[in-house]
Amino acid sequence: MSELQDNLLQKIKDQGDLVRKLKAAKESSEKIQQEVTKLLGLKAQLGKEDAAPSKFVLKTPKGTRDYNPQQMTIRNNVLQKIITVFKKHGAECIDTPVFELKEVLTGKYGEDSKLIYDLKDQGGEILSLRYDLTVPLARYLAMNKINTLKRYHIAKVYRRDNPAMTRGRYREFYQCDFDIAGQYDLMVPDAECLLVVTEILNALDIGKYVLKVNHRRLLDGMFEACGVPADLFRSTCSTIDKLDKSPWEEVRTEMINEKGVTPEAADRIGEYVRLNGGAELADKLLQDDKLSKSKSAIEGLEGIKLLLHYCELFGIKDKILFDLSLARGLDYYTGVIYEAVLTQPIKIGNEDQTVGSIAGGGRYDNLVGMFDSKNKQVPCVGVSIGVERIFSVLEAKLAAGDISVRTSDV
Repeated sequence: MSELQDNLLQKIKDQGDLVRKLKAAKESSEKIQQEVTKLLGLKAQLGKEDAAPSKFVLKTPKGTRDYNPQQMTIRNNVLQKIITVFKKHGAECIDTPVFELKEVLTGKYGEDSKLIYDLKDQGGEILSLRYDLTVPLARYLAMNKINTLKRYHIAKVYRRDNPAMTRGRYREFYQCDFDIAGQYDLMVPDAECLLVVTEILNALDIGKYVLKVNHRRLLDGMFEACGVPADLFRSTCSTIDKLDKSPWEEVRTEMINEKGVTPEAADRIGEYVRLNGGAELADKLLQDDKLSKSKSAIEGLEGIKLLLHYCELFGIKDKILFDLSLARGLDYYTGVIYEAVLTQPIKIGNEDQTVGSIAGGGRYDNLVGMFDSKNKQVPCVGVSIGVERIFSVLEAKLAAGDISVRTSDV
């Protein structure tokens, strides 16, 4: 794809965002139609570019990059610190194939399934590049009849996402996963995963951060209390997951126009997703007129209270924020979910940019059973460290002269 085509695609994306914002703001139909006409013109222009022969340009594929020796030194230092924390917590390393049978990945990611890279048929097997390291772990546990394991896995994964290179969002990128499989006391392994994240981020010293936590059962109870039909829970959850990137009005519009949620239900959801705090918020919500009538919501809130109690015992309570807007769109989560975000933007060139999530995970108790002929469940919880986004922060610090590296250290 030529640079001109890349520019056109970006213009199309920006124009599409503008049209959605105008619709969300309920601008006049005339103004919206003007911008839609511009959008269609850009798409027509792109079609002409695709048809025209273009000169081959030598470059890496979109959403990928090379790493020079200096960058690799930073990367290796980051990975070494992460591995040290994983091993400290007793995790063992495993590896799985970079591609899986497509059937293994199908139906595990909800709306994100469209981001999976499918491979052409080779030898009768329909294959896909792995989207994450969690589903391959579940397949590994089921295949090998393993009921208890504490593991870490560092490897590349692939997603057909819209890349944002400066913010550390790629189509090919490393994930660093830590997971605990097996039956343990409620919320103890979940809190340990949060402890692992804090130890890693403290060791890397990349800036101030907060760990947001929520519970899938609470989200289900919230949707139920707000009048969302049960068959729309997962798709509504995927829309709520966009709140870290889009304003509430855009999310509300998508829920109503694309997901089939009523305006009244969407407004009630909006009242809840603005809330965040600590154990006192969980206590307050347990007294909420609507949520207190939902068994799912009560189960989720009691789980959050217990999680926060263990976080206090581990000495990490000040890093944790109970946030009702946290959803994590993947279908396989069943309990606690969490996400680490930097609280300050980083300077890239002359601009301050937010990096987004630098770690995320949660509990997925039903995933292993999907691969077992007898549907035998293995409770699991884990976290994935977003090493590419962490690397983008350190690379910005290197460019600013805040850190230095030596590529030939022995």
